[in-house]
Amino acid sequence: MAGLRVVKSRDEFEGEIFESLAIIQGSDLPPHAAGAEFEEIGKARKRIDGVQRVTGRATYTQDVMLPGMLHARVLRSPYPRARVRAIDSKKAEALPGVRGVLHRFNSPKAAFRGEETIFRDEVRFIGDEVAAVAADDVETAVRALGLIEVEYELLPHVTDLEEAITDEAPKLEDGGNVFDAGSLKRGEARQAFKDADAVVEGTYRTSTQLHNSLESHGAVAQWDGQILTVWESTQHVFGVREGLRAALLLPLSQIRVICDYMGGGFGSKGGVGKYSIIAALFAKQLSRPVRCVLTRHEENLAAGNRSATLQKIKIAAKDGRITAIDHTSWSNAGQGRWVANPTGPTNTLYDFANLTTKSYRVVTNAGSLSAFRAPGYVEGTFALESAIDELAERVGVDPLTLRRRHAASQTDPRTTKTYSLKRLLECYSIGAREIGWSKRRAGGTRGSAPHRRRGIGMGTQIWGGGGGPPAYATVHFNSDGTVILRAGTQDIGTGTRTVLAQICAEELGVDLDRISVRIGDTEGPYGPISAGSLTLASVGPAVRLAARDAREQFLGAAAGVLEVPRTELRMERGHIVSKGARTPISEVSKKLENNTVIGKGSRWPNPESLAIKTFGAHFAQVEVDTLTGEIFVEKVVAVHDIGRIVNPMTAASQVQGGVIQALGFALSEERVVDRSLGRVMNADLEWYKIPTVLDVPEIVVRFTDRPDRRANNLGAKGLGEPPIIPTAAAVANAVANATGVRLRHAPMTPARVLEALAVIQ
Repeated sequence: MAGLRVVKSRDEFEGEIFESLAIIQGSDLPPHAAGAEFEEIGKARKRIDGVQRVTGRATYTQDVMLPGMLHARVLRSPYPRARVRAIDSKKAEALPGVRGVLHRFNSPKAAFRGEETIFRDEVRFIGDEVAAVAADDVETAVRALGLIEVEYELLPHVTDLEEAITDEAPKLEDGGNVFDAGSLKRGEARQAFKDADAVVEGTYRTSTQLHNSLESHGAVAQWDGQILTVWESTQHVFGVREGLRAALLLPLSQIRVICDYMGGGFGSKGGVGKYSIIAALFAKQLSRPVRCVLTRHEENLAAGNRSATLQKIKIAAKDGRITAIDHTSWSNAGQGRWVANPTGPTNTLYDFANLTTKSYRVVTNAGSLSAFRAPGYVEGTFALESAIDELAERVGVDPLTLRRRHAASQTDPRTTKTYSLKRLLECYSIGAREIGWSKRRAGGTRGSAPHRRRGIGMGTQIWGGGGGPPAYATVHFNSDGTVILRAGTQDIGTGTRTVLAQICAEELGVDLDRISVRIGDTEGPYGPISAGSLTLASVGPAVRLAARDAREQFLGAAAGVLEVPRTELRMERGHIVSKGARTPISEVSKKLENNTVIGKGSRWPNPESLAIKTFGAHFAQVEVDTLTGEIFVEKVVAVHDIGRIVNPMTAASQVQGGVIQALGFALSEERVVDRSLGRVMNADLEWYKIPTVLDVPEIVVRFTDRPDRRANNLGAKGLGEPPIIPTAAAVANAVANATGVRLRHAPMTPARVLEALAVIQ
């Protein structure tokens, strides 16, 4: 095609920089003019799919029930580490209603995350997949699992992070249990520590957090002899398709993945799962649709987690400024092959001249980590921002003042590139005003009773969110003047359908209810994973381009129909407007009959010379009961700098959800594992404590709402991750302000509060 060219783009995903290729054509649109008036962008609109969701008409993967469908269940290892010597499935196969059994001795090779099979010869955590059964109903499948006989050879295991890094721990890999995962050095930290006026050292710990998405992981697979169709609860339909291609060795043209609606993922549903492959293998083998959906218990064993961390920070100050920091972290990746780096915020947030950081991945006999909303950054920010407050107290400087001295730079300290837009100091000012920072007192204040203390704290956030290519969209007019927008992204509950429709409606000059959004299907144009705060910043600019292309084409066609020069026409509020005339778009479309106008758009590369980041600050007010150890979060002020706000209503909802999830990390959520047995003791929602509506404080949401006109043609950046990052640190600092004791272990449970208070009494 004429004008096509391939260019390189540097994009950030979950704290790491990647280089990718982008195919572009023509030219990108310029950003909206400063001060432009909008009909849709920037307006609070209810979700266009809200009625579908609340009436139960929305189809989630768990709602997919096909004629003749079989139900698959998985036999999971009862041991944290063992060699599978033999499997006898004859009794299970003979059970009436059982249609198939798969295990390592009879299933075909199916590549999964660097391994050749989904059933390992050595199971490596309680919950690891051993076999699978497909039956006429769930009850039969469960009974059949109990009939499968497995011979295990038990092996030494280790599940605890701090035990795994000792010399005495059993070695789980050829290289041991501890692996380098990244390091950074800037300046001369050793000398700066020697010259410092004050040095603070601390050891911080964060516990394993489980995703507990409302809709558990699952897939329904159907094979018709030519096409494998998979309905999956996923954040990346194209990622699932690629994973199935690698596992089943089918061409992409024979795989279709659909995710119409999904009940949350928080990073854990970023690609194909073993359950997807199991459903697909059975569907191909038995020529019947197969449903494989995890139970809540399975979800909390084998669907991923946020790694527990051990972090050591040494931080120094001289003349009222931070002069050096050393940050070393160890992360319990379980059986994961990567690490979410907690030193990311330390490397990038402040202009520290002298810095050394090291990150290590620790392998244990626990379920693999998976991405969990700002992986690494939540854990790392908890430690970093706590240490900064400790240093501020040591040198007698207001914590917010100390941060301001290191947050004003407009240059990314890691890449030395200029930020496309940074308004962090404005976030500080807004948040401080809203929380009443000027009334904060060293040592806190009396609470609602003599044994209660009240305090205020804050924490800072940095994240990517710039998005990037490839991302595509098409827009076409129907013969009645309605519009269909197609994109390859998926709505994971964040309101993506609505904001994309708003962008399209704004560019076309039509009402929002005239736009039908078709997403979550690999039959559409490619879209990126909905993770890493990528979606709006990646797909939104492509939608704007596609809508502009469709508008220009339609106006050209309208000029012929109306016999008016193209230069005299414009689209406005559902009409074609010319001098002295307004013709409804539907009338022009009707005259065009079935001649279709299709606009196409793609995401252009990010500017090479700029660093695109999001910033924010959270302020928390808490009350601590010194008799019971309970922490009551009374108010959270969340201020974010994320560029243009397309829909204030859905954006505020994103922030509120992030804060609530962060409060779980800060106060209550903690996977408990019996070290001797390797067993998760709270793999359910009775004993694993996520926040409820009674735990939610007043949440004040504010945005700087300044378009980042150098980031992309929309001026918007991502918001998925930023709201969860600084909350736990803000709460920890507020607790320290209230009580005078520093809690360095999240979650800050009543037992840990009482233990810390006992030390100073």
